[in-house]
Amino acid sequence: MSSTLKSTLHPATLAAQANGLLDDGTGGVVPPIHPSTTFVRGEDYAPVVEGNVYSRSAAPNGRMVEGVLAQLEGAQDAMVFPSGMAAVAAVFRTLPSGATVLVQSQIYWGTTAWIRDFCTRRSITLIEVEASNSDVFAAACRAHKPALAWIETPSNPWLRIVDISACAQAVHAAKGVLVADMTTATPVLTRALDFGADIVMHSATKGLNGHSDVLAGALSAADEGSEMWQAIRMDRDMAGAVLGPFEAWLLLRGMRTLPLRVERMSSNAQTLAEYLSDHPAVEAVLYPGLPTHVGHELAQQQMKGGFGPLLSFVVKGEAKAALAAVARLKLFHRATSLGGVESLVEHRHTIEPHTGIPEGLLRLSVGIEDGGDLMDDLGQALGQ
Repeated sequence: MSSTLKSTLHPATLAAQANGLLDDGTGGVVPPIHPSTTFVRGEDYAPVVEGNVYSRSAAPNGRMVEGVLAQLEGAQDAMVFPSGMAAVAAVFRTLPSGATVLVQSQIYWGTTAWIRDFCTRRSITLIEVEASNSDVFAAACRAHKPALAWIETPSNPWLRIVDISACAQAVHAAKGVLVADMTTATPVLTRALDFGADIVMHSATKGLNGHSDVLAGALSAADEGSEMWQAIRMDRDMAGAVLGPFEAWLLLRGMRTLPLRVERMSSNAQTLAEYLSDHPAVEAVLYPGLPTHVGHELAQQQMKGGFGPLLSFVVKGEAKAALAAVARLKLFHRATSLGGVESLVEHRHTIEPHTGIPEGLLRLSVGIEDGGDLMDDLGQALGQ
């Protein structure tokens, strides 16, 4: 595949073709798995294959995934990790003790909890701010001059939309770095680097892989030569936070259908959001695809081709009514995660009882099933 052609290809083609990867040894259209942990050197002791020395620093299957992801993100470089939280940790471990960080409030609870603990242990000043309010976020940047700012859009489970460009301008004016968690959107819907983010993070366990069978994380960088990116790479290589070859192979396989899956999941989620918004048993629906959503216009500007698979809604009657509805669902599995081909439901107040989550809030990860079947299941569970 020529470099000229690569630059013009759409995400669906890049993903399906795995950025042109083949099994050169056999002519197979599927790239092989390379389980080797170490690689031979020639008589002059130079690596027989450049870059292949020891799999803790670099491994063929990991590089395959990174190459495809970098193309999808419009990034100069990408790195994969054994989990999304390992990717989060790799970013924050680059910060010196005494630094200041700005983190969006009410994002994925696992991220928030880990960052709070890490900052306490490292004497890092942590400022949490409502980043969906660009003025508040900009004011916090001016006041605190953060070395790093962390945003998530759409946020989990509140589905708040953050103006990436506005945040990037504010952070850069303070000489800081902006990292965006784009797990919910995936690069199919939003390429945050195009809006000024410096680094993008994904829990690749979710939409990138999409089959609930791989634990992985990923980072992509606008500038592979930046000081922070080089520090992240050194940390990963030395600390060994690498993705195994089989997991990388599975992740690449999952990514080949990413655009197709995201399109179907977004369409289904839109259908369900519209249905639930008129349901008498529902108090509120949180989905950026609805015109009533406070971030709808911004989401239209930042998200192309849909609004993602994540949907939250509040059932009237608080926890008792919400849990009763969940118990009656037949197609939505009661499980934690998002972005998979199967639809999931989660009662977030049970998971995060002390974080301000409404007792009646249910979070849906909408899959690729028939949208009508999913709507019927919700209908019978809520009482039509």
